Amino acid sequence: MSIIHPWYQLGYVIPHMQTDMDAYQFYNIAPPGVVLVTTGLNLQGHSVEAVEREMPLFQERVELLKKKKVDRIALSGVPVASFLGRKKMLAALNEASNRSGLPCDTDLEAHIAVLKHFGAGKIAMATRWNPSTLEKLTAYLNEADIDVLGHCSRGTTLEQHKLADPRADHELALELGRKAMREMPQAQALLMPGGLWHAMHAVPILEAEFGVPVLINIVSTTWAALHAAGPKLMHRPDPKWGKVLAAV
Repeated sequence: MSIIHPWYQLGYVIPHMQTDMDAYQFYNIAPPGVVLVTTGLNLQGHSVEAVEREMPLFQERVELLKKKKVDRIALSGVPVASFLGRKKMLAALNEASNRSGLPCDTDLEAHIAVLKHFGAGKIAMATRWNPSTLEKLTAYLNEADIDVLGHCSRGTTLEQHKLADPRADHELALELGRKAMREMPQAQALLMPGGLWHAMHAVPILEAEFGVPVLINIVSTTWAALHAAGPKLMHRPDPKWGKVLAAV
């Protein structure tokens, strides 16, 4: 079936004021006819204070996306959810859903949904984050009954992420992903969070080498949206992008 107009709109609240790698990766992996409608926050770092400062603006962005008549709203940024904590994050999503009348999600809750879909209760992580962020993320996942066996990380700052070179990002994803899986071969999945991380091409490579699902933000959030689309689903994503999108 040819596509002459969008059949699904995913509203995406990005925690920073720029939109580049998020949209670039989305339009590579999403099926034809799906539109990413982005708006942004202005997260200044990974901390409870920085996250809580942005939450009123998140609710404003939800109102904006409602006016754009999107089908679903997702909050990007795994650290946002991690530092807020699962209880507060789910409450904020519930408030946003009640106010907008739309299903509301986060990258991190999408990761959890994907992991449960695959029955992956024990995971390895590869990240570009510092110990404080990883501690919060691990606690959030533990609360969702996901056991983090360990992680391989190269801690860098939010500003460094915004200016990262895509080629170097790809090589880093392969390096850290391989290291994590070699150190934790019992892991049932590999989580590589980070919306600004250009890691989509590393996903099928790592899956071919280690045989487990590899999760990155935009893939999990796209899976969650398409999985919930029901009868609106007109096209499925190309399975070449890995096990997660092949499971839509």
